[in-house]
Amino acid sequence: MPEIYGNVTGLGPQAHKALERIYRRRVPLDRIATPELVRSLVEASRETKRQVGALVHRSGVVDYVVVGTATGLMLPDIGRLRAAEGRFRALRLVHTHLYGEPLTRDDLTDLTRLRLDLVSAVILDAEGEPRSMSWAYNVPSRDDGKPYDIVGPVPYGHPQPNFGELIASLEGEFAKHGKTRAVAKDGRAILVHVGLKKNSRSADSARASLAELAALAETAGVEVVEQVIQLRDQIDPKFVVGKGKLEEIILKAIDVDAETLIFDQELSPSQASGIAAQTDLKVLDRTQLILDIFAQRAESVDGKLQVELAQLKYSLPRLGQKDDSLSRLTGGIGGRGPGETKLEIGRRRARERVTRLEKELKHVAKKRDQQRRKRNSSSLPIVAIVGYTNAGKSTLLNALTGADVLAENKLFATLDTRARRLHLPDGSYAVVTDTVGFIRNMPKDLFTAFRATFEEIADADLLLEVVDAGSVEREEHEKTTAKLLDELSLDRIPRLRVYNKADSITEEERTALETEPNSILVSALDRDSVKRLVDRVAFVLSRSARVPEETSEDARNEEAESAM
Repeated sequence: MPEIYGNVTGLGPQAHKALERIYRRRVPLDRIATPELVRSLVEASRETKRQVGALVHRSGVVDYVVVGTATGLMLPDIGRLRAAEGRFRALRLVHTHLYGEPLTRDDLTDLTRLRLDLVSAVILDAEGEPRSMSWAYNVPSRDDGKPYDIVGPVPYGHPQPNFGELIASLEGEFAKHGKTRAVAKDGRAILVHVGLKKNSRSADSARASLAELAALAETAGVEVVEQVIQLRDQIDPKFVVGKGKLEEIILKAIDVDAETLIFDQELSPSQASGIAAQTDLKVLDRTQLILDIFAQRAESVDGKLQVELAQLKYSLPRLGQKDDSLSRLTGGIGGRGPGETKLEIGRRRARERVTRLEKELKHVAKKRDQQRRKRNSSSLPIVAIVGYTNAGKSTLLNALTGADVLAENKLFATLDTRARRLHLPDGSYAVVTDTVGFIRNMPKDLFTAFRATFEEIADADLLLEVVDAGSVEREEHEKTTAKLLDELSLDRIPRLRVYNKADSITEEERTALETEPNSILVSALDRDSVKRLVDRVAFVLSRSARVPEETSEDARNEEAESAM
């Protein structure tokens, strides 16, 4: 028996027969609908007193028959895979409207979010006879912002356009439109920030937070095509932004051809599932985005283990329910990890893997501790570079030590601890380590997983807290760094604040920062300022208890090499 989808509760045998007959109809490619299909839909609507629709494939076959309520129609899951760029779903919806109403917002949302070929409404009169027809189809982006065109209503029997020619022309326009822009490695995304109105700095804070999210997205390989800010009295418990705003965002995503929605906060499992149920777009939150970057950039064995552990701990609460937000994460942004395996594995297997990873990380931590003790026994002082991500820590390490560590203008360019030797003015050496950068609202599972890495700097004699002097969020970055250092119990270590990128600020700003206590203003690209920093480091270390005794040049070199 052919399957009838939708609201079949309470339907009698006659209604079922009327609905099943719709499957027998065939529609040629040059027509939106034939009189025979319309007659079958109308008869089924009279029998059920509900809207009835048919999803017709371009081959002419009716793939789905759907029955709704008197005022609406809920389409079945016709597959979450998006059509190829510039192409539609190869399905058109033809359905009845019982009360003379034109195409509704729900009809247009289905058209755009499911990328249907076309949606048509057969509008019935008071006697239940077809009075008129209206149809809509997707169009490329244009000035009025509407991603669709609506035709009609036109009297029933009015000549229809050649459906096949219309769709071929539209797909040609979409393909041409798509070729005019470059496509990022992991596609296009819309960023969404939801804040509370009660905060007096909500608007400024939202813009700053979205700017950081955009930088994270760029680092992950995503092109940001739209940013949405909504300030509310309270966060919507199901959709975060509210259902109406979410529909608006989904329509905008279709208009700008975005594949991903990225929310600037951690979504609860129910929120992620609720949003995913409304769209076939990939849905990510800030936590998943950061985890994805770490998954891309982790190089060491323990770094990869830490990322996988954090990903599993994040996904565990989301495995207890059918979660469409996880089901479309395989591969690409949000779905990366060791081997790019699916995250939606069984809860029991996930727990077993978590336990195994924690044991492996304990073993790795022991080896790291042995290396740290060996480094400490060398009597060389240790200088640890810390600070907010993308403050220029790796560039500074290279400038201080002549190393060639990867330094990019991206967030989290460095994930693994790097140690290099620093030649001090008196001929002695120090070990300089570069660690993963801090970020506000760092995912707790990621922070826990990387805690051992951060504790690499627990034995440091001096912390160089690198701050981007030109950042508009400089004070916020300093607060975040101070908070995380306190949580790691590292606030007791002597600290020198290094205001980096001095060349990016005005003379007035430089003068103000130069008066800050226990700080120094430098540009990692300027040799003179780096030399001043080395002198300052040497001065601070000279007051430390771990200054190496006078030894020969050969002995100092050997000692420094063994500490690497």
